[in-house]
Parts: sequence; structure tokens; C-alpha cells
Amino acid sequence: MQTVDFTSLVAVCGELAQDWIPAKLEQVYQKDRNTIAISLRTMKKRGWLDISWHPTAARICLGNAPPKVPDTFTFSEQLRAKLKGFALINLEFIAPFERVLDFQFANRPGESPLWHLYVEIMGKYSNVILTNAEKEIVTVAHQVNASQSRIRTVETGQPYDLPPNLTKTIPSLNESQSLWQERVSLIPKKIKSQLISNYAGLSPSLIQQMLAVASINPDRTTDKIEANEWEKLFQLWQKWLQALETSTFKPGWTKDGYTVMGWTIIEPLESIQILLNSYYTEKIDREIFQQLHHQLTQKVNNILSKLKQKAQSFQNRLKQSDDADSHREKADLLMAYLHHWQPGMKLIKLPDFETGKEVKIALNPEKNAVQNAQGFYKLHQKLKRARDAVSPLLEEVITDINYLEQIETNLTQLQDYNFREDLETLEEIKQELIEQGYLENTSKRAFNSNHTSQPYLYKTPTGFEVWIGRNNRQNDQLTFRTANEYDLWFHTQEIPGSHVLLRLKPGEIPDENDLQFAADLAAYYSKARSSEVVSVVYTEPKYVYKPKGAKPGIAVYKRERVIWGKPQRGHIISNKSKA
Repeated sequence: MQTVDFTSLVAVCGELAQDWIPAKLEQVYQKDRNTIAISLRTMKKRGWLDISWHPTAARICLGNAPPKVPDTFTFSEQLRAKLKGFALINLEFIAPFERVLDFQFANRPGESPLWHLYVEIMGKYSNVILTNAEKEIVTVAHQVNASQSRIRTVETGQPYDLPPNLTKTIPSLNESQSLWQERVSLIPKKIKSQLISNYAGLSPSLIQQMLAVASINPDRTTDKIEANEWEKLFQLWQKWLQALETSTFKPGWTKDGYTVMGWTIIEPLESIQILLNSYYTEKIDREIFQQLHHQLTQKVNNILSKLKQKAQSFQNRLKQSDDADSHREKADLLMAYLHHWQPGMKLIKLPDFETGKEVKIALNPEKNAVQNAQGFYKLHQKLKRARDAVSPLLEEVITDINYLEQIETNLTQLQDYNFREDLETLEEIKQELIEQGYLENTSKRAFNSNHTSQPYLYKTPTGFEVWIGRNNRQNDQLTFRTANEYDLWFHTQEIPGSHVLLRLKPGEIPDENDLQFAADLAAYYSKARSSEVVSVVYTEPKYVYKPKGAKPGIAVYKRERVIWGKPQRGHIISNKSKA
């Protein structure tokens, strides 16, 4: 992931200073454990400024409005208490080429600042610190005590100390090419590492872009660079310093990330704010998605494994109880033929009541016939009670297995992150597992139950829409709220899978190709997607019901018709749609 460097910070702050100072701070909301959003209002507009101390994605940029769910973080609560209603009057760097910004707040523009919000964009050491006018720390995003750092502590109540001074040379427009070249090439090493090790304010991505424009391989050593190449590289160096001095930047996307210098650009953008917000939102969402997907998949697999073991144990006990009636029959035979018994017998052979065939009965030689019969009667009752007790337990376990296999199918189909909707769909699965008692809620953030992520949408050859649920919440939404009397509902027969709706208007009749299209997608979005052919049922939504007390995504149906779906065709349809 590309990190926000000094150049990007200068570009961002230039836009902010021009458009958002002065501004009134109306609200502070903490989006996650590493990001706060500050609501700013000027005479002309209102926006949300994201400030993040994420270890790999620390940044400052205008962002999206936060979700409408309660904020339960302590840091944002303290910031609200101190800064709400104050005016942001100034924004400045604490020192040349330092990635530390001082947001200054006062009662109104023109007055002395009463609060300083220091934002340190320094990779894994990033932090956000609020101090009063006397530079005493009031609250901090991440406290650093003496056991964590011997160089610099950051704790409430202590004076705010600046990060250690830079030891590298500060770049200057007044430096000549000869002096600059001599400093960089004093030791013959790779040009990329020499620039970064000798000068402050540089990042690997900036140097990579600069060298690409100069057509110099980053791994070339300084003693192999020609005079004309040095001259071209120095010209680019000067352009970079001029851009910093004049705040003249050209933001846009590059092949490997983004740039604010216009170098190696493949798609320009008007705003640096949009650039950074888009880049880091996508990167962080992707990272969260991968972590959450792994966590949920592991949890569901572990629970399923235990449930299947439990089900096997119950089935074994039920199998044993299948012999209950045979024990009663043996007891009945013994009581009917008491006169055939003799003391000390270990085995007795008696004719069956119905067939007359010989039945062998093992006996306890220390007991008489009546006592042996009583033992068989007791065993019969014990096994019968076991069946009565185990059967509902087995049924409950099988219900859990079927439900979790549906969750497992949803997770399997949601392997890759492509859009924000993918993460929202995954978060809904997590919330559902919490609500059903399979997961603990360890998050400080409340879940927005009023928002439902969007299902997949495809169009049949005739132009009808096909909607496909991506999780149980969407499945229930489609089947029991969205579907109307004209639609058709599809689902794989007795196989976990998505609920599929073929949307129709009054008077519209789908042809065989439309039905097959929906059936192929239903087959593909099921646990049987690796099969060649899958049995798919379809019916009208009014014939689909949710049993009382059933878990999310569970439905029963009647008056169904069967059509054979081919997952491979559904896979082709899915790929074409994504393309």
C-alpha cells in the first residue's frame, strides 16, 4: 500500500487551507479504532474531514459521511467535549519537511488558538494528539508510555514534545546541481536508495515516479548514470520543489497507485481529496474484508465440525436404540416359555410368536427366567427413553448444520473483494452470526440494522431482471419483502444456496430461455456449483413460507416445478456481467 508522504500532505493541506479555513467544527465521529471524521462548516458548504492514524494508511483528506450508528469510542467523545463549536482557524506544518500538522482551534477567526490538534502522519508511529493553548496533552488517540518508547512518550497530562528532529538534509531550490549530485553520488550505491537516505521529505513512490520519468532504472548505481541523465533528474527534482513551494499539483492514478505530481499518470483527477479518499477507502476495505472473511470462514468451519461430530454421536445412540423392541420381544418370549428355562442356562432357544423361527436369547446364569426377562424389559425402556431424548436433540443439531452450511456457501461465493458492497455483505453475515449466538460481539461499533446491502443483479436474454441474495439477510429481504405476486422464486432443491427472483410485471410471461437463465444462476450460487447439473425448483413467491422460529434464510415452499440448472453456464453469465 502506498503511504501518504510529505508531498501528498502538502497537496492536501493546500486544498484544505484554501477551501476550509476558517470553518466551524460541528461534530466529531470515530469511524473505527484508527480514524475520526470531523464535520466542518464554512459559509458556503459542509464536509467531513477524515483524520487517520492507521499504521499503514495514515492520512488526512475529505471523506464520506460516517454511518448513522452510535459512536462509542472514548477518544472522539473527548474531542467532541473540547472542540465542538470552535473554529478551525489555521493549519500548518510544525517544521519543514516534517509530516506533523497543527490544526489550530479558537472561539472565532482572528483570535489566538485555544486548542491544538497535532496530526502525526508517520507510518506505524502515526498519532493524533489534542493539547490546550499551553501545549499540555489533553487526550491522545494512542498513548505511548516509557515501556513502549525510550525516545518519546505521549501521555495525557504531560507537555507535548515534537518528534525527534530530522537528521537528513532538507531539500532546497537554492542548492546547485553540482552540490546535489555530489551529495547523492558520494558513495556509489543504487540511485533510489541514495536519494532517500540523503534527503528528507522523499518517499519510495515519489522517487519511483521521478526516476521513471527520467528513464533511469531505480536499481542503477550512481556511478553508472550519465551526465545528461543527471541533468534530467535534477530538473525533475527542481519541479518537485517548485510544486511544494507554489502548491501546484496534478493528482491522478498511476499504474501502481497514485501521484500528486502528474508523473506516470494514467487518469487525472481534479481533487487530491477524492484521490486519497478513494485510494485508502478501497485499500482498507479490502484489508478488512480479507481479515473478516478468514475469521468467519474459520469460525463457521470449526462450529460445523463440532456439530457434525455431535450429530454422529446422536445417530450412533439412536442406532443402538433401534434394538429396543427386540429386547421387549425377548422378555415376552421368556415370560411365555418359563417352563423351558433351567437353572444355570446361558442360552435359551425359543420359537418366535409370529414366524415360529428359533430365537436365541443370551441369559445371565446367575438369574432366573423372570429376572432375565425383567432385565430385558428395563433395557427396552432405557433405550426407548434414549430415543425420545436424543431425537429432538439430533433434529436441532441438523437444523444448525443446515443453517451453517448455508452460511458456508455464502462465504465460499464471497471469496474476493471487488466493491464496497462485498464488505457490507460480509459484515451482515458477521452480524447475523452474532445475533444467532455463534459469535461474540467484540466490536465497539453498533451495527446499522436499517441498511441492507444490495443483491446481485443480472438481466435475462429477454431483458427481465434476476436478483440473487448474497447472504441470508438479502435472501429474506428478496423473498419476503421485495417479491411481488408476478415474480418467480428459484432455489436449488434441498441444497444450500441463494434465493433467486425473476422479476416480472403484470402480464409479462418469461420464455424457456429466461427460466433456464435464472435456474443456471441459482445452480451456480449454491453449494452445488461444482456439479454438472443441479435440480432447481421454482414457484410463485406466495407459495414460499418461513417456518415459525426458523433461522434467517430458511424457507419452505409448495406447488414447485423443477428445472435443471447448469452451474457452468451460470459461471459464464456471472463473468460476463462482471466484465
